[in-house]
Amino acid sequence: MNILITGSAGFIGSHLVERFLNEGHTVTGVDNYISGQKRNTELFLAHPNFTFIKADVSHAIPYVGAPLDWVMHFASPASPPHYQQFPIETLMVGAQGTQNALELAHAHGAKFMLASTSEVYGDPLVHPQPETYWGNVNPIGIRSCYDEAKRYAEAITMAYHRDRGVDTRIIRIFNTYGPRMRLDDGRVMTNLINSLINKTDFKIFGDGGQTRSFQYIADLIESIFHVMNSPRIPVINLGSEHEFDILQLVNVFNSLNSHSIGFCFEEPLGDDPKVRKPDNKLRNSSIGKHNFVSLESGLKNMIQFYVK
Repeated sequence: MNILITGSAGFIGSHLVERFLNEGHTVTGVDNYISGQKRNTELFLAHPNFTFIKADVSHAIPYVGAPLDWVMHFASPASPPHYQQFPIETLMVGAQGTQNALELAHAHGAKFMLASTSEVYGDPLVHPQPETYWGNVNPIGIRSCYDEAKRYAEAITMAYHRDRGVDTRIIRIFNTYGPRMRLDDGRVMTNLINSLINKTDFKIFGDGGQTRSFQYIADLIESIFHVMNSPRIPVINLGSEHEFDILQLVNVFNSLNSHSIGFCFEEPLGDDPKVRKPDNKLRNSSIGKHNFVSLESGLKNMIQFYVK
């Protein structure tokens, strides 16, 4: 297959590039490095089936090449510090960037995948969250630039399917962790790694009772491949059902290291969801149940990657 991936230098995008190349496909990566990392691109530059285009997909996607089989739109700042630093750019890549990617797919007769997010559910009043839940999002809050960008991206993706006949898939990605995350991305897993490396207290915002379900990056990539190779599913949750509160997560993390990190409590962050967990009924019935990497095993891999 011939595949174009926007956001190819990002955490998830770079793992997708790697998997496709390992399976013998041709990949064009597009990134402007606003939150992606050049070193992720450099992993693949010597590969004969990989081409990289440095571009802002919100302006244009300057692809000139063989007909594409898939356009996979994964470009966007995705961590709170990054999308709060670049709120306009985040909104634009969700709006104009998504339309540009859809236009490219339409022109090539390619299938299209949108990387959406569990953030479209906001601070959910339904738990766990099924794909049919419309969410509880603050449209003017500090996180809204990301949440609403993805909600709009979903809307225009469905419009291109209904109006232009583009074969589209929307995946709502829940909390994912693993190697190649940016250590400055402000997420809980990388904050734990930073505390371990720097021997500093880990900051818990709130009382530590807020919950998340964490999936290892290899599980997400495998799930994406199942979605690609299954009959069309308009929108699907991709995440683990194994739910942990932040205090439980710290305890698991400390159990894997020779020395424990301390922690301290800070004021809660604005609009931070109290719970987040996918309802996986649709996933299990459409692409099959998945044996997720355990939190302990995934954290071990991540610690080994960052702590040399």
